Amino acid sequence: MNNTFSDHQQIGVVSTFSELVNTHFQGVMNAICWHRKLDGDFKEIVSQLQLKDNITEVSPEDLLALQLSEKGNLAREIILNDLQLLTDFGALPSLNLLKNYERDNELDFISTDVYSFHVDRSPIGTDTFLCTYHGAASDILPNHQAEQKILIPEIREKLKELHDGPDTEFETFLKDYFFDLHYQAKPNAEPINLESGHLWRLAVDHPTQQVLPCIHRAPVESDGEYRLLLIC
Repeated sequence: MNNTFSDHQQIGVVSTFSELVNTHFQGVMNAICWHRKLDGDFKEIVSQLQLKDNITEVSPEDLLALQLSEKGNLAREIILNDLQLLTDFGALPSLNLLKNYERDNELDFISTDVYSFHVDRSPIGTDTFLCTYHGAASDILPNHQAEQKILIPEIREKLKELHDGPDTEFETFLKDYFFDLHYQAKPNAEPINLESGHLWRLAVDHPTQQVLPCIHRAPVESDGEYRLLLIC
């Protein structure tokens, strides 16, 4: 895996939080990475946190209540600092302890859960921020290596059968049920793993966005290993 990500036109690499939030997406670049090597024992934090559901939100108070070693404390300080930086920026960061996300098993011909390649959509100008501190990390995919699932003929036909309404309302139906957000990797596509420790900013589909939204997916979790993920 390329540790600098700089070989990928899709990715801008920066070295400070200020650069992360102030660098403009342009051309095919729709992901920006604050590239960093984090010290600290994030596994120790995960081992002490209590999983209440498959996804448990962890508050700063929860972190501060942990009795940690020097390395564990270093990891805690990094997480708290990231949360503060994003909060001061005006974002609403959430720290999640994850066993797994819900799977979408309702339709056998199209998946619309976060394990499927997808883009995020927002009615307002915003971006997605994420950082994996522990466990498997997300993947992104260059836009030219993916195909919107609703444009794949056999999937589109089945969605039309499911819609069972006027043709004029079909596109609205696709948006209302988020089918249009999901993508299929083309043959020989090469997903890029975001790795742990880096803080990422991904372009979202919204009216003022100048670039294509970033296609990404949640990883299949490593067996028995929880993920610790910051996202907003």
